[in-house]
Amino acid sequence: MGEVPERPEGPRGRPPGARYVPEAHGPGGDLEAIADRLRELGDAHRRMQGVLDAMLAISRELDLSSVLRRIVTTAMELVGARYGALGVLDERGETLAEFIPVGLSTEEEAALAGVELPHGRGLLGRLIRHPEPLRVADIARHPDSAGFPPGHPPMRTLLGVGISVRDRDYGNLYLTERTDGRPFDENDEAVVRALAGAAGVAIENARLFGQTRNTAEDFQRLLLPRLPDVRPFGAAAFYRPASEREGATGEVGGDWYDAVLLPDGTLGAVIGDVVGHDLAAAAAMAQTRNMLRALLFDRRSPPSRVLAQLDETLHAITENPVTTACLARIEPEGDDGWRLHWCSAGHPPPLVLDPRGEAHYAPTDPGLPLGVDATLPRTDQWLPLPPGATVLLFTDGLVEHRDHPLDRGLDALKELAAAHTGLLPDDLCRLLAERQPGDGHDDLALLALRLPPRPDAPGG
Repeated sequence: MGEVPERPEGPRGRPPGARYVPEAHGPGGDLEAIADRLRELGDAHRRMQGVLDAMLAISRELDLSSVLRRIVTTAMELVGARYGALGVLDERGETLAEFIPVGLSTEEEAALAGVELPHGRGLLGRLIRHPEPLRVADIARHPDSAGFPPGHPPMRTLLGVGISVRDRDYGNLYLTERTDGRPFDENDEAVVRALAGAAGVAIENARLFGQTRNTAEDFQRLLLPRLPDVRPFGAAAFYRPASEREGATGEVGGDWYDAVLLPDGTLGAVIGDVVGHDLAAAAAMAQTRNMLRALLFDRRSPPSRVLAQLDETLHAITENPVTTACLARIEPEGDDGWRLHWCSAGHPPPLVLDPRGEAHYAPTDPGLPLGVDATLPRTDQWLPLPPGATVLLFTDGLVEHRDHPLDRGLDALKELAAAHTGLLPDDLCRLLAERQPGDGHDDLALLALRLPPRPDAPGG
């Protein structure tokens, strides 16, 4: 047999494919180098995961002001900055139209009270003119530094990154003072630049959502009727979408109201709430309201029959969502009195305000909402009313609070209304909406009906 050939060896005499076991030979050896590299990789992985988590968090926001503030706070968290701000450029892209600072303590905010917000001079202006990323280790020594106004907290380091939306400069993200006292480095810049890219998409989404929301709200408001002349009765209505509350995402809803003077001299009124918060709910609201107004003019049908007919019709020809409603007639009774004749389809009861300053809910069998079971019977109810009384119909958005039972909201509304029975219907609606017991998470609608001193029904 011939000689056995030598095995080719890899680096440091290892056979090819053999597992490499590093030698441990003191400080600076291979083990320390590998440990450093693993730490670097671990830090990079954590940063990347942080950026991904931040992108997801920002993308969930749909309100533009919330998106802008969330971008700043997220960037601060990613690089460990004590202060942050986002400057939004004006239409010409030359100065700051809006400046959103984050991280100031209460004392620091107080020290800056009365100081005008930055418009884009100094280093901020440099970023506007040259939107490339900027890292500064000592702000005071930079040739473009314009200094700070009196009361401004001391800041030494800066990281600035531009944000663009649809290839147009939208503004700049500013971060100052790493909490560890070190200047911002290349890794910080890379992380914030990645975040800025996602921020541009989130800002555009929020702007588009805001435009769509405003269009939808305008559409819903146009669907609500202007109350007609119902003299000798007085009437006023108020509607406010949940999107008008601070921090709301702004969804349209299906609340509606209507009032009409009927041929026999009675006043027909309805308030309702279509389940849902979208354009489909608003469209269903319009369809339901229009059908109901037509049915109201059948003077021979009591409210229970009108709602039953409406339920049957909606079930037969549409796929309307579940809807609550309260349909009422205010009818003459005797020589000098009135009565409330109503039927509820799963809706809060009417609130009756006595001109003497008392308030009480009309005892109501709530019944089933429309769209649940059109075969079940509905119940009419009656209640005597004194001349000059006010009947208040409302949707549950006025009284619902996620932290309290519904009865608490109803009691608070009754007490509030009883203290202001002398207000005109318009003023009463505005006051109740302004001081609503509910938390504002849902749309609200109000309809206030003021009875004349005595029945003087035109017609018969």
